[in-house]
Amino acid sequence: MIPFIEDIVDPAVRAKAIERYRERGIVLPTFAQQRDPSLVPEKVRGRLAGIGLWDLDPLNLFRITWKNEPREHGGGYGGVNHLVLPPALTGVPSPIALLVGKWFPTGAHKVGAAYGCLAPTIISGGFDPTRHRAVWPSTGNYCRGGAFDSYLMGCTAIAILPEEMSRERFTWLEEIGAEVIATPGCESNVKEIYDKCWELKRTRDDVVVFNQFAEFGNAAWHYTCTGSAIAEMAGAMGGHLAAYVSATGSAGTIAAGDYLKTLNPALKTVASEALQCPTLLMNGFGGHRIEGIGDKHVPWIHNTRATDAVAAIDDEDCMRLLRLFNEEAGHEVLRAHGVDDTTLAALPLLGISSIANVLSAIKTARWFEHTGNDVIVSVATDSAEMYLSRLKEMDAAHGPYTTVQAEQDFDRCLLGQRTDSFKELTHPDRKAIHNLKYYTWIEQQEHELDDLNALWSQEGLWERIFAQPGRWDEMIEEFNAETKVLDTL
Repeated sequence: MIPFIEDIVDPAVRAKAIERYRERGIVLPTFAQQRDPSLVPEKVRGRLAGIGLWDLDPLNLFRITWKNEPREHGGGYGGVNHLVLPPALTGVPSPIALLVGKWFPTGAHKVGAAYGCLAPTIISGGFDPTRHRAVWPSTGNYCRGGAFDSYLMGCTAIAILPEEMSRERFTWLEEIGAEVIATPGCESNVKEIYDKCWELKRTRDDVVVFNQFAEFGNAAWHYTCTGSAIAEMAGAMGGHLAAYVSATGSAGTIAAGDYLKTLNPALKTVASEALQCPTLLMNGFGGHRIEGIGDKHVPWIHNTRATDAVAAIDDEDCMRLLRLFNEEAGHEVLRAHGVDDTTLAALPLLGISSIANVLSAIKTARWFEHTGNDVIVSVATDSAEMYLSRLKEMDAAHGPYTTVQAEQDFDRCLLGQRTDSFKELTHPDRKAIHNLKYYTWIEQQEHELDDLNALWSQEGLWERIFAQPGRWDEMIEEFNAETKVLDTL
C-alpha cells in the first residue's frame, strides 16, 4: 500500500527523539510556517537575526522557506525570492520568472525536500535519531540538504552521490561530517545509487533510506511550499499564469505544478530533461552534464497525469550559458544587446539545471505561442556558486572567454532555442511515461504492482498524498509541546 504518515507508529522511538530534541534544544517548524514565515514565533525570528544562513544551528530549520531575506548572515523574512528574465535576454515576449534557491541554507531548495521526508518520520516514531543513520541517495543537492537537515535535527547522515559530480559537493559534505559514498558514473547513473542503498540495507541494521525519487514527503513539501510561493510571485507580477517548467529530477519540484493546477486548471506543466538522456521524450538513455536532475527512470512520486509536455535541452547549451552568465565578456555582450544591469547582476543566481529550466521555458513560450501577457514560471534550484570548478575546467579546456564566443553563445543557445525536442503529451503519452515506472520500481525496487496501478487510476489518491502536511503540522506541534524547547527559548 502507498505509505501515509498520519499517526504514531512507535511511541518508544518517538520518546527517544523527544528526549534528544529536548537535550539539544531543537524545535521543528511546521510546513505552514515554512510556507508562510509570518507564522514563525517572534522569539525564533529574534534569534535568527544573529545566525548565519549556513550556520549549523537548529533554528536554521526555520529558514527552510522561499521567503528568507537575501543575506548570508542574520536577516528576517520578506517576499518570495525570485528574478524575472526580460525578453532582451530570452528572445521571447513572455516574462520568465524563477524562484531563487540560493537563499536557502546550503544554497539550494533541496533542504525543503529533505525536511519533508525526515520530519514526518521522526515525529511519528519511524526514525530513532539515537541509533539510526539517515541515508540520502542523490545526484547532488538533495544529499547536501539531507546532511544539513540531519545535523540540525540531531541525526547522523550518509550521503550517496555519483563520483563525477562537482568537487564542491564532496568537499562540503566532508566538512559537515557526513559519511560520503561515491558511486560509479555521472548525473545519469541513478541505478548505481539505488544498488548502494540495497547493499546498505542488506548489511546494516542502523540505516533508514530516504530515497527522494520514492518519498512522497518530497513532493508534498513542494506542493505545499513551492507551489504556494510560485502562485504568490505570479500574482504580484500580474498577467496570466500560463505555464510551469521544472526539471523532472526526483519529481519533487514538479509537484508544484499539481498545486498550481488547482488554481488554474488550464496551466501547462512542462517537464525538462537533458537531450543527451531523453528518458521521457524518447524512452532514451545516456549521460549528460546538467547536474542535479537525475534520470534514466521515472520517479515513483511523479504524477504523470499532471504533466502536459516534455522539453529536452542540450547540455552543451547549458555549459556555454554558464560561462555567458558568469564571465565579464558575456556580460559585456548581453549589455550591448539591451540586457539591463539588474538582470546581469542576478544571472549568477542560476546554476546549471536552472539554466536548463530557462531554456525549457523559452521552448515552451515558442511552442504554445505565448504572448507578453503570459507568465511562465520555473525554479532556479541553486546558483553558479555551486559550479565554480566547472567554470575553471572550461577555461582550462577552451581558453579565456571572449566577446566573440559570447556573441555566438547568446545567438545560438538563447535566441536560437526552437521547438525541436519538445513534445506535447496526449493521454496515451502520459500513461506510457507512467508505465516506465514498472521497470525501475517493480522489477528492481520491489514496490507493489497494485500501488503502481493506483498511482495512475485511483481517484483522490494524489489529493490525499498532497494533503498530508496538514496532519504533519498537528503532529509537529504535539511533538514540540512535549520537548518544551520552544517554551525556554
